[in-house]
Amino acid sequence: MAVALYLAMAAAVALLINGATSDGTSKYTNHTVGDSAGWFFNSTTNKTSTDYSAWAAKQTFNLGDYLIFNTITNQTVIQTYNKTTYDSCTMDDALDSDTFQYGGGSNKFGETLTISVPLTIESAQYYFSDADDGEQCQHGMAFEIKVGHGLGLPPSLNQPPPPPYAPPPVPADEEQSPPITVVTTPSNNGGMRDGASICWLVLLLVVMLSFLQA
Repeated sequence: MAVALYLAMAAAVALLINGATSDGTSKYTNHTVGDSAGWFFNSTTNKTSTDYSAWAAKQTFNLGDYLIFNTITNQTVIQTYNKTTYDSCTMDDALDSDTFQYGGGSNKFGETLTISVPLTIESAQYYFSDADDGEQCQHGMAFEIKVGHGLGLPPSLNQPPPPPYAPPPVPADEEQSPPITVVTTPSNNGGMRDGASICWLVLLLVVMLSFLQA
């Protein structure tokens, strides 16, 4: 009886553990950065709209999740895997292979935009705004996260990069050199024959006139 009760309790605990684990990784999550505070910086007070490091510390990030930045064009969104770049608050010496800037493609200030950043690499990642020559980042417009495996990348984010562009092949007949037009000088033999015929005709007329006068 005691053994049966122990086995039943063990099974129940296992089910609870499995249920908790599956609940934590059963779906991908969109993380709205700063929650309702968004991704904003007040240049007058030099303060961010919230504590982004504290916000990030409460989240669990996994592959396939998204970071959603509700912001305006006065701020930037820089993603880097390089802590040195993160600590410098600037992209000036960053590499294209580990640091990326996201934006809405607008050069105007004050325009509202939403930026979605997929989490595609299982590692530590860093985010900041380098606007105002890095001053926003220096005043707290920055945070770091740790991306776990979770469910792994979904098929929509697990596609190989497209192959490099290659020009279409040229048809074989177009690869041949264009025909060369050869211009030849007409022969003078025909002209010589015509001249000889006229001479004989003139000579014949002279002979006939001489015969008539005689």
